[in-house]
Amino acid sequence: MRALKRLACLGAIAFSTLSWASDPGITETSITLGMSAPLSGPNGAYGMDMRQTIQTYFEQVNKSGGINGRKLELVALDDGYETEKTLSNTKTLLNEKHAFALLAYYGSSPTTEAMNTIFGPAKVPLVGTISGASSLREPIASNPNSRYMFNVRASYADETEAIVNQMVSLGLKSVAVLYQNDGFGKSGLDGVSAALKKHGLTPSAVGTVERNSLDISKALDPISKANPQAVIMVTLYKPTAVFVKAMKKAGQNPMFMTLSPVGTEQLVQELGADARGIGISQVVPYPWNDIIPVVREYQRLINKPGAYSYYGMEAYLMARTMVEGLRRAGKDLSREKLQSALESLNNIDFGGYRINYGNNGRQGSRYVELTVVGPGGKILK
Repeated sequence: MRALKRLACLGAIAFSTLSWASDPGITETSITLGMSAPLSGPNGAYGMDMRQTIQTYFEQVNKSGGINGRKLELVALDDGYETEKTLSNTKTLLNEKHAFALLAYYGSSPTTEAMNTIFGPAKVPLVGTISGASSLREPIASNPNSRYMFNVRASYADETEAIVNQMVSLGLKSVAVLYQNDGFGKSGLDGVSAALKKHGLTPSAVGTVERNSLDISKALDPISKANPQAVIMVTLYKPTAVFVKAMKKAGQNPMFMTLSPVGTEQLVQELGADARGIGISQVVPYPWNDIIPVVREYQRLINKPGAYSYYGMEAYLMARTMVEGLRRAGKDLSREKLQSALESLNNIDFGGYRINYGNNGRQGSRYVELTVVGPGGKILK
């Protein structure tokens, strides 16, 4: 009789173990989440900022008891902003690091490729990527892999429309475009062209720069010859800085505007006094203003005014979205339950920033505001 009871207990324990271990990355005490971002190289500052913010937030959550008694663990791998490395990292995170879900990726082409070839077919949710590309926002009916990509930020189409509308309202009609030759840049170029078309305009000149390159020579000539009133730069901070300096050296002083992925703080540091007057679209609230509740919470988390940043603010919102989904998924956690929980986030307000995945949408937010670099490198709304 005792033997039977013991067998019954062992069976119950085994069943319990199977119930929480049906998907990788879950134990009785932990949940492992994976991240791939540039942690080194010319764009390493972006990924380092994001990783630090997410780790700090997870520590806060863990000190408060974690998610239904489980502690959050982040495994972040360096991809150097290269597509092949991102794909390799994603395979490593799922197959070797046994990540339960993915969080805070970086870039359009790398994440799109990973979605369509790795984490989408594996049915693993990814929350948040530093990309507004349309390829990550395709209707689920046309691309089933889109079901597993939960965007947090607004799209490049949202950003470029806000920029173009502002320019047109100022009477500017000659608008050139500098874009990075990859999914990020091309998506931004498409957004600018579509927004200009609504006003009966087309880009007055177009120039391109390769990913992870500072050679803007092929772009400088056609754009400077067009003598544009404004230039929209769909580039990251280092090539953006090189281009702005080259244009000014050539005697060109158009209105310069760029999109949020540029890295606001990094661009100001790289350009110094030459950054003044550059406009930047932003997809998260101003990190230095404590009027908005979610910004106050972010500031309390970081607790170091000199370390506040747009990338940190965005990473915080990605992490908040993931945590909300995990909490809603319940104690008996699985990837499918997390998927359903995230899909239930319908117009959720984090305190001045709303996330909406209702009606099978994966847009997340459409929050966009325009900022400008003022005297002393201060970012002004």
